[in-house]
Amino acid sequence: MSKFYLTLVFVFTFALSSQAQWMWNINQMNDVKNNIHSPQYIETYNQLIEDADRALTRGPWSVTFKEGIAPSGDQHDYVSMARYVWPDPTKPDGLPYVHRDGESNPELEKYDRNPLGYMANAVTTLSLAYFFSGEEHYAEKATELLRVWFLNEDTRMNPHLYYAQFVPGVNDNKGRPFGLIDTYSFVEMLNAIPLLETSKHYIEKDKNGLQAWFREFIHWWKTSEQGIAEKNGRNNHGLAYDVQLVIFSLFADDKETALEVMNEFPTARLFTQIEPDGSQPHELRRTLAYHYSVYNLYFMVDMAAIANGFGINTREWVSPDGRSIYKAVDFLTPYLEKEVEAFPYRQISGWERAQQALCRELYRISSIDPSRTNYLALYHQFSTQVANDRLRLLYGVR
Repeated sequence: MSKFYLTLVFVFTFALSSQAQWMWNINQMNDVKNNIHSPQYIETYNQLIEDADRALTRGPWSVTFKEGIAPSGDQHDYVSMARYVWPDPTKPDGLPYVHRDGESNPELEKYDRNPLGYMANAVTTLSLAYFFSGEEHYAEKATELLRVWFLNEDTRMNPHLYYAQFVPGVNDNKGRPFGLIDTYSFVEMLNAIPLLETSKHYIEKDKNGLQAWFREFIHWWKTSEQGIAEKNGRNNHGLAYDVQLVIFSLFADDKETALEVMNEFPTARLFTQIEPDGSQPHELRRTLAYHYSVYNLYFMVDMAAIANGFGINTREWVSPDGRSIYKAVDFLTPYLEKEVEAFPYRQISGWERAQQALCRELYRISSIDPSRTNYLALYHQFSTQVANDRLRLLYGVR
């Protein structure tokens, strides 16, 4: 075992016992909480409470509530349709569906992907509202949503994704490896759930039940045909696979798996997907090339945030020929506030939205690595963030 690996084990073990979240800095969040009614945070806090009050009136959601049913016949099986597939206009029944990259099919609403996102986002919002306000009704609602989706026998999701992102008329409507990205909404949610542990409503039975669910899910994730294929993905899907596996493992107290993935991440993912000039070829071939380049960067920053929380110096994630997260950022920033025509690749829609998504990553990176003052300056120059943006609560006003 290498000296670096042993050092990482020590740092990892120490950090795991000293923080409740893995992507956010709990000390920073406590500082924000202590000043939550100050002018720099009050508008953001009020927006969070407004969002949480709205979440109190929504849900619960369950895989058993959808219109359709999986080919297995089990209503507890998660089902989603591939985002960019549409009926074949040359076929009377439209089958098999055909691919139209970058164009989302509204039929997605019939299945479980959107309810999963609604549930996870609501749990995150309610957990944060409980943390910053101390009001128990937010924790009570968050716990109800978790029990319905994961724990209650009548409504729980089976811990697998065998039918995620199926293409109608293809492979008996079974899912694809790409479907594993559907549960990325769980990453932020699992980061927020530990905030509930001081609540009287989130009890030990809930925590143990969720950990058991995710242990089963991890086993499927690591051993299923879909999981193995997604692990071998060479684009954003491979990175998303790794980040999810790390967070699932940390939540389920599987330190060994989380450590292994983090230890291999720079060489296995970053250096294989980022060129020395910072370009990401696998993303640039898409019809939403800028969007997917930023999207992949989002996964990189998530992993860097997790690693940074465990004392790992992510500034050293640089290959001998200069590949790094920073190079990927620097490839994209020259196009901020330029017209889409200035970007030498295809971006058929969502240009301004993708630019603002990049600004959010600039803010997060400057929090992980305060030496990147140039990124913070770019954020302030080009971001349209308003005073009620939740980034302020997670990272403080910078």
